[in-house]
Amino acid sequence: MQYKVVEQVVGVEDFLRLRLITGLTPRPRAAAEKGLPRSLFGVHVVVEQQVIAMGRVVGDGALNFEVVDIAVDPQFQGKGFGRIVMQSIMGYLDTQAPTGAYITLMADVPALYLKFGFQYSRPASEGMYIVKA
Repeated sequence: MQYKVVEQVVGVEDFLRLRLITGLTPRPRAAAEKGLPRSLFGVHVVVEQQVIAMGRVVGDGALNFEVVDIAVDPQFQGKGFGRIVMQSIMGYLDTQAPTGAYITLMADVPALYLKFGFQYSRPASEGMYIVKA
């Protein structure tokens, strides 16, 4: 299967679509339009002119980095595209994150991230979140 890796933040339409079809929490269009350009790094995978996978890095660019929005179209899951997205993200972090930087993520599929050296924070700390209503 021919595919192209694009090291650029995905567009708003594809971002919203991939989140929806992969079961990730829907995000407001206005927030996506404002937030996506503020990403530190983004990557997406294209097959036959269709975006089928994506991922981003957000944060302050020095102390804290967060891996977010990792999503692969269900029709293409299990074919290594999540790994391809993470390889690109890890390449970015290897060159841009300084020694001592804290890199975090919320793991819906922990097995993928464990392969890249991520560890569970438990029991030392517990991941938490809040969604503004």
